[in-house]
Amino acid sequence: MNVHKLNSIFKPKRIALIGVSINPNNVSGKVLNNLVGGGFRGVVYPVNPQFEAVLGIQCYPDVFNLPNKPDLAVICSPAGEVPGIISQCGEAGIEGVIIMSAGFREEGEEGKKLEEEIEKIRNAYDIRILGPNCLGYIAPHSSLNVSFGPGMPYKGSIAFISQSGALCTSVLDWAANKKIGFSYFISVGNMLDVDFGDLIDYLGEDEKTESILLYIESITNARKFITAARAFASTKPIITYKAGRFPESAKAASSHTGAMASEDDIYDAAFKRIGATRVFEIGEIFDCAELIGRHKIPRGHNLAIVTNAGGPGVMATDALIESNGKLAKLTDKTIEKLNDSLPKFWSKGNPVDVLGDASSKRITKAVQIVLDDENTDAVLIILTPQAMTNPNATAAELIKITKETMKPILANFMGGSLMSNANRVLSDNNIPAYPTPKDAIKAFMTLVEYSNNLKSLYETPRDIPVEFSIDRKKFRKEFDKLIPADTNILSEETSKKILHAYGIPVTLPKIAKTKQEAVKISNKTGYPVVMKIFSPDITHKTEAGGVILNLDDEKMVESAYERMMNDISKKFYSAKIEGVTVQKMVTEKESAELIVGTKKDDVFGTVIMLGMGGIEAELFRDKQIGFPPLNEKLALRMIESLKIFPLLKGYRGKPPLAIEKLIEILIRLSYFAADYPEITELDINPLLITQKDCIALDARMIIDKSIDTKKIKPYSHLALRPYPEEYVKQVQLRDKTEVTLRPIKPEDEFLWREMLSSCSKETIYSRFRYFFQWDSHEAATRYCFTDYDSEIAIVVEKSDGINKKLLGVGRLVADPNHETVEYAVLVTDEWQDRGLGSVLTDYCFEIVKRWGLKKIVAQTTTDNKRMISVFQKRGFKIEVDPSSSLVEVSKPL
Repeated sequence: MNVHKLNSIFKPKRIALIGVSINPNNVSGKVLNNLVGGGFRGVVYPVNPQFEAVLGIQCYPDVFNLPNKPDLAVICSPAGEVPGIISQCGEAGIEGVIIMSAGFREEGEEGKKLEEEIEKIRNAYDIRILGPNCLGYIAPHSSLNVSFGPGMPYKGSIAFISQSGALCTSVLDWAANKKIGFSYFISVGNMLDVDFGDLIDYLGEDEKTESILLYIESITNARKFITAARAFASTKPIITYKAGRFPESAKAASSHTGAMASEDDIYDAAFKRIGATRVFEIGEIFDCAELIGRHKIPRGHNLAIVTNAGGPGVMATDALIESNGKLAKLTDKTIEKLNDSLPKFWSKGNPVDVLGDASSKRITKAVQIVLDDENTDAVLIILTPQAMTNPNATAAELIKITKETMKPILANFMGGSLMSNANRVLSDNNIPAYPTPKDAIKAFMTLVEYSNNLKSLYETPRDIPVEFSIDRKKFRKEFDKLIPADTNILSEETSKKILHAYGIPVTLPKIAKTKQEAVKISNKTGYPVVMKIFSPDITHKTEAGGVILNLDDEKMVESAYERMMNDISKKFYSAKIEGVTVQKMVTEKESAELIVGTKKDDVFGTVIMLGMGGIEAELFRDKQIGFPPLNEKLALRMIESLKIFPLLKGYRGKPPLAIEKLIEILIRLSYFAADYPEITELDINPLLITQKDCIALDARMIIDKSIDTKKIKPYSHLALRPYPEEYVKQVQLRDKTEVTLRPIKPEDEFLWREMLSSCSKETIYSRFRYFFQWDSHEAATRYCFTDYDSEIAIVVEKSDGINKKLLGVGRLVADPNHETVEYAVLVTDEWQDRGLGSVLTDYCFEIVKRWGLKKIVAQTTTDNKRMISVFQKRGFKIEVDPSSSLVEVSKPL
């Protein structure tokens, strides 16, 4: 499949090298050398009007004079000439371009204008561009080196994608020494066009790619990246390194790539949400590559350690526990085997200390025994150079073992010259060798984290019904009336009205413009009360001295009013002070203060934050970031990740607080975040959580008035598409049965499995074209957890008001280019021949039209007469393969 039309770049038959030089040591000269000397089986056309030939190859004046149209043009010319060259490529019908030239966005405004000019030309001719300011790429399996990097790496299964060209050359050098291979090695540069999302989608279709390593300085299209990465990471690991973690280094990253850096916490949350694993040191990229390049991923976090020295075993254990790993609990059977094979004074547990006088046979016998233990997910062998140690013989024995097991074996042969040959032999034979125990543990735990991330992401959430007392669409119109004309900051009163409308409990403040009004409101509210300054110009009221708590009587209210008005007017003489607000003081003995809010990030759009609240919120910075939409499991994961969580669930005999209510508030807030793209910031601080409830004690919102919500695409401010409520529809079948057509959601796993359990083997086979083993969480995950931007399944739900059941499901899966959609349908046996398949199919086709796709395709078998009839009636082209009984149907839209 030509995903995102990238075959012209990555599978070219003819390449034009534009701006080529006769100097073999400059960029274009090295690219030509790599193309010619790397084994490329296609044709290379050097292009430069100044030369007749380069390296003995005929040179052409321009792309119009080439004997055949190239698939790919590689541009090495000065930046100022590039827009004209791109225009010529477009006129010549060249579909793929790599711009290696520097001097664009990274150089400032002039370079940025050049990129804007190139982008206009690119759009006019529908050209795909890699770069500018990039190293190019290498595809070892195709013997294709379209880069000025050093040599051809080994063939392998890792795809490495980097925004830093200099890092690429370092990784290539390291990989050659370690004999680590790659499926693709890609430098993306400024990502004017082809970006991380495009490449992850493309590599997801590549059978040679089993994992991806990413070096990221910034992301340009967050939704595309997350959609692509979620799909890839669901079956294969993605390891990320994000440069520019702090404001100072983020600034450096911007000057290097010309891109704006985002807050690091948000990037971290994004990587977790897609199921990717993040490393924080560049050396860890090499360590992970060392492990995943050997084609063995640990299935769990239980590590067995075999060593000939106690000290290093303890060091490794410390590193493992510090990283939240676990020592494998060896079974009694394993301990018996070790007792029979090892000296009397071995350690009698894990780590398995085979003692300093161990021979290679004793060491590897112990490794084999612990590998066979059902509780062991991987083995780390630590060898130190002692009198009886034979590292080369030990390495040779380990190589034999690793060929017979699917579990990873990691090695740390500690030392220098005595161990160097054995370490080289291990690396050459698919056993990752690390310089220290800690390096090995880090690599192991990084891949364990990948596995754990996936498990937590795809846990089936409980279905928590969230109902609203308001019509959210109607309230949208009322919201517009609440926005003040003279400021973009909503008052506490207005902010709380909006939160209250979304079902979030609040204390409602009353505005008092005089001392007498403050007393009157306090008497009516009941003591004690809280008084806060009321000013659109003062957002941090506590810091300003604009909050006074525990006012117990009229005198205290009068005194507080006078003091506050006097002090604030002196401190903030230019602020517009409209009075104070008064509200009931909420006091609970067993409670905690949290901060909950939303922030609109420049890269990832609106995100939700939860953390320790009150005046210490920014001091302790105990916070978690989440991406709307949230479900029960995702909300709970945020709560459990807080350092304050033990206090919330009940600490040292104290009663637990209302975590269920907090989960509901986070879900309600994610609805709010989806509905209001113009909210740039929302703070609820504090949100008081008690044993029975959660209540917002203070709140503020900031609005971007420049956003016209009627003109922007729905949910374009979110990195993830929320549940498509617009596709929920009530229908009546021909027998008058009332059913609901709606998109599937993760909470439907049990209903989905129940539906399939009611289907015959013939029905299952007709849908999946094999006897699908559906009755597992892993199988259900694939079909109930969907990315609504690229895939949607419409279920037919029947409810009697208490119990629900699914009668059928129609699934639409769009290709990465978002041009063709594949359709599949299943109807339970009981509901076949009742018109349900037709209703479901017609509704799914209606959704396809709303998506704006160009073609529908489907597959069935010759014995599925019902569906063939459905497709025939709707004008599908039907093709039958007599040899396989497979029926292919298609219809252009």
